[in-house]
Amino acid sequence: MSSTSQPTPRLHQISGAEEAEATLNLGEFTGKPTLSLSEARLLINAVIAHRAGPHATKETETLVKTQDYLDVFARFKQQENINQVEGLLKDRMDMENFEKSQLGSLCCETAEEAKTLIPSLQNKISDVDLQDLLDEISKLRNFTE
Repeated sequence: MSSTSQPTPRLHQISGAEEAEATLNLGEFTGKPTLSLSEARLLINAVIAHRAGPHATKETETLVKTQDYLDVFARFKQQENINQVEGLLKDRMDMENFEKSQLGSLCCETAEEAKTLIPSLQNKISDVDLQDLLDEISKLRNFTE
């Protein structure tokens, strides 16, 4: 008796070689657009608002949990502040999109903290320049939100 087994279809082959270490290795995601947690929150809230209406369906548990997570961890809640942070980071040609999104999400207080959490920044930007950038980002945070 022989059995033929069908291979499991894969939507996307993941290489597993992506690393966010001193040398950033994002594989096929290198240079791709990324979002900070605040930008992702804004996007998901817009999608949910667009879906609302007389024929709205119940949101999935995963979407609700994602929304809850972003409500807690997104550092910027107001669209104006999110846009200003994006403006500070978008023209930084010395950084990858991933690094910019991480800076916008983590809101590090010091250059040392940022380079510890995002090791690939180590040789890309001076501590003084990074600290100036972090200070500008920090000015945009509203701790009462």
